[in-house]
Amino acid sequence: MTATVSGPARSLERRYRMLLLAYPPSYRRAHGDELLDVLLATTEADRAVPSAREAAGLLIGGARARVIALTRGNVARDGLHLGLTAVAVGNLATILPFAAEIPFWITLSALSVLAIQRAWVWPAIPLTAAVSMKMVAIAGGWQFAEPTLLPVTPGVLTDRALFSDSSPVAVSTAYGLMIVGLLVLGTGRATLHRRSWWWWAALPVAAWAGPAWMPDDSQPVISFSRMVLEFGLFAGAVVAGYLTRDLRWALGCALYLGATSVTFGVLTLPEDGLSLTSQHLAYWALLALLTAAAAIVPFRQRKHVLD
Repeated sequence: MTATVSGPARSLERRYRMLLLAYPPSYRRAHGDELLDVLLATTEADRAVPSAREAAGLLIGGARARVIALTRGNVARDGLHLGLTAVAVGNLATILPFAAEIPFWITLSALSVLAIQRAWVWPAIPLTAAVSMKMVAIAGGWQFAEPTLLPVTPGVLTDRALFSDSSPVAVSTAYGLMIVGLLVLGTGRATLHRRSWWWWAALPVAAWAGPAWMPDDSQPVISFSRMVLEFGLFAGAVVAGYLTRDLRWALGCALYLGATSVTFGVLTLPEDGLSLTSQHLAYWALLALLTAAAAIVPFRQRKHVLD
């Protein structure tokens, strides 16, 4: 005789299965049914909804399992790839508001980000190089390849002309670091893993100028929305390093911080005539602090229980 499963039990099982989606697919295939059986066996009869504590535990455990699942391959190469992905997304976000004015170069830049994200290193190099030459030309007020009306006027996400607060040297430095990093990745033999599609969701946030928070005459301008996104990602790197005892997250942060530091340093050269404000320095200092934290937490001491 077949046992009848009550309505509350079916509802509870369905909700548990939804919560288990927080875990990576490989984990669910290996342990999902076993974990579900334990949850159902230890839950009070006639309960149709998991408790808040159980739901929170499953969501946190799933997030931790997903982070741990990312710790694959060579740490140094994967950390470099992570940092290059972040820098590439940042470079695309800088020019994205001008998609109507320079659509061809936006497309090439998006293709280079896609190539880096999918770990197609060698196709990414010529794409990045082509975009870099055009962007350096725009920053310098020169023409390269197709004629472009200069200055490139503001788009929908910003009210400033493209590279109005930058210089050809700063732009070439930012893209040059990318190309050098890609060449380093291309010469290695260890397999690179594809990065998450969620990087594309960060683009509009990084591209938007966001609420005004700096004085109008401050240069270079730091987007408030982009700053919040960066701090969130760097804080996530600290948490990931703590959970996995892995340095790849710190390496990715260090590369992004290095690109930001070099750009700031170039813009303060005498020929550019820019001086960093206390807000610029506070922004850089917080990124540096989070990078240092991501590098330190993997070496935390284990707690010992005294008998």
